[in-house]
Amino acid sequence: MTQKESDYIKVLEEIEANISHCILGKTDEVKLIMTALLSSGHILIEGVPGTGKTMLIKALSKTIQAQFKRVQCNPDLLPTDITGFSIYHPKDEKFVFRPGPVMTNFLLVDEINRASTKTQSALLEAMEEKQVTVDGEIHLLPQPFFVMATQNPIEFEGTYLLPEAQLDRFMMKFTLGYPDKKTEKELVFAQTAKGPLDDLKIITDLVSIEKIQEHVRSVHISESIVDYILTIVEQTRNHSTIFLGVSPRGTLALMRAVKAFAYINKRDFVTPDDVKFLVPYVLHHRIILETEALMSEVTVETTMQSIMDNVDVPVRLEQ
Repeated sequence: MTQKESDYIKVLEEIEANISHCILGKTDEVKLIMTALLSSGHILIEGVPGTGKTMLIKALSKTIQAQFKRVQCNPDLLPTDITGFSIYHPKDEKFVFRPGPVMTNFLLVDEINRASTKTQSALLEAMEEKQVTVDGEIHLLPQPFFVMATQNPIEFEGTYLLPEAQLDRFMMKFTLGYPDKKTEKELVFAQTAKGPLDDLKIITDLVSIEKIQEHVRSVHISESIVDYILTIVEQTRNHSTIFLGVSPRGTLALMRAVKAFAYINKRDFVTPDDVKFLVPYVLHHRIILETEALMSEVTVETTMQSIMDNVDVPVRLEQ
């Protein structure tokens, strides 16, 4: 590893430590959000209110001096409330584009399942192609562009299920649960006198993040690891209890994610353990079970575990 790469690794460690001071007891979750950012992905976080979902992305954006905007979803939200719109300017006798909140580096889409499916679809082009089209004109988004959406898993009134096409745009999905008693005690004492973001330091900037993203793309992934991933994906498409398996977009997302995860863990090569750790977060939300399986109380988790158990793990890595 070169001196420059060592410097970048140190920056990542400082970012993780900085965020962890704000979001206590969520080490894995912080690594996951960093993995998604460095591999140009987006994340969907599920959890009950008050567990720190919004705080997590606010802490990350402040840590790396990124432009941050938030969309609070509700059934009345329109697609143009996200993408922006063109308004006629009488003096100049032309339409002028007024950008929406999507024109930012970090976009928090809070309670995304409260927005209608039409409004949710406004994010599809932005998340996949890093652009929005308004009145036939293409507007490129700032780079890097990172979406973190949240949804409440217990409220169903006034909510809309995310369609498969929308879920597939998210590189990862994970749950932010309750802290344990010890962590919550630390949280109470830490936030009694001041806000959690008050002492947060600025560690780096977007230019450095883009350079780290370039280094992440050069992380070595051996042919045996690629075959391992492809076999897992193929099994999801041919399994008797699975109606819809992992898409090619999901395969590519896992490939990018394992490279970033390896880099965060100070390696320039991917191991099978990287794949095993990330499969639940990258693949599970892309799978739909057969109706009969759901009626038999079969879950995606148990189905994927059986697939992972039956796929041979590569024992030799090409360095």
